[in-house]
Amino acid sequence: MSSKWKNFSKKLKTPELNSVVPPIINYPLSFFNYNLLYFLFAWRYFKAKKSTNAINIIAWISILAMIIGTAALILVLSVFNGFEGLVKSLYSSFYPDLKVSPVEGKTMQVTDAQLKQLKGLSGVKIYSLVAEDKALLQNGDYQSLVYVKGVDENYRYLSGVEANLYNGVYDLGDEDIPKLILGVGLEGALQVRADRNAFKLNIYFGRRGKGEQLDPLENFSNDTVRTSAAFRIQQDFDNKYAITNIAFVKRALKLNENEFTGIEIALSDPGAAEKIKSKVKEIFGEKASVQTRYEQNSGLYSVMTMERWAIYAVLCLILVVAAFNMIGALTMLVLEKQKDISVLHALGGNRSFIQRIFLGEGMLLAIIGGGIGMLLAWLIAFLQVKFHLIPLEGGSFLIDYFPVKLRLADFLLVGVTVFVIALLASWIPSRKAARQQFSLRAE
Repeated sequence: MSSKWKNFSKKLKTPELNSVVPPIINYPLSFFNYNLLYFLFAWRYFKAKKSTNAINIIAWISILAMIIGTAALILVLSVFNGFEGLVKSLYSSFYPDLKVSPVEGKTMQVTDAQLKQLKGLSGVKIYSLVAEDKALLQNGDYQSLVYVKGVDENYRYLSGVEANLYNGVYDLGDEDIPKLILGVGLEGALQVRADRNAFKLNIYFGRRGKGEQLDPLENFSNDTVRTSAAFRIQQDFDNKYAITNIAFVKRALKLNENEFTGIEIALSDPGAAEKIKSKVKEIFGEKASVQTRYEQNSGLYSVMTMERWAIYAVLCLILVVAAFNMIGALTMLVLEKQKDISVLHALGGNRSFIQRIFLGEGMLLAIIGGGIGMLLAWLIAFLQVKFHLIPLEGGSFLIDYFPVKLRLADFLLVGVTVFVIALLASWIPSRKAARQQFSLRAE
């Protein structure tokens, strides 16, 4: 062996490995440069010609699978984010930031002193007193069971009902001449046009009686109402709710002056809901329950979270398929580079050094495929947001295109997923390369 190769071998055995790095790095290797060395070998093996063209083909197939898997994961999660944001915005139009309701029974007593404390509480923007119960609405032969929500004048500023009117004007009437704002689902079920209804609707309430026996005069009330508008927010609300003034509902249910079914609160900063919740709880005591918007819709949020992780798990199968291709490509590369491995071993490279080279090869394939996949997903998402390329079929949606919302957390999650899958896929071939018998034979 010449003196040049002897010197190279000696330096290769030292921790610095100065001579292995290209001439552009002529200073002792730091931790970063030391690890970069393995990627330099991996890049050399990746772009070099192979004796068997199938190795290149399988490597590019694994990269293509990584690109498709990465892009699909990010795009589907982004579309899910878009729908999730849309649903949450719709629910926020109807559900308040905080809701105070009785722990037991249907109603609660609210004193003027408590309302004064609530009004002076820092972070509370506005509140609305509510009296709500089930009722039967009837229009001739058409009838429907509804939730009638009696609200005060503050409700129009607290909720998004007025902003989501489908027809008509926001008018709740008064105690003597009540008017209803119907959900569009109820409007269809009762066969009325809310903003043009010339005939009064019959409304029937069940209410508390004073005795145990059922008394039709005491336990039921009926009246007539007109409609003023219809709102369209979300199907759950559109098919169930009718909104009117609180004085009419309290009279129909025979509630006293300080008796309500709940209080809805809007906050200056919805993000501070948990902090303000405890203060509101102190005002109304143990007999009242205070819920944030999340707690009011805990079932919905739980289902959306489960769906999100289920989608993530299913789409990860695409990356698993890419991992099998990567295992095949790296295994064939190990067989192709047996002589190179023996040369590196003869020059002082230990088994850990050999293994890291092929681990670097797998990481290189993952970086190329994952990076291109992320850029492709970002480009498609940008075009969808800008030009609405992919429409939603049917005319029953609030929007006519797939909503997309990119999140940095999704890119990090997919990046970590690609890295872990590539690391596991590279481990088997790299261990095989490190454990094989090294030998150099003169030809």
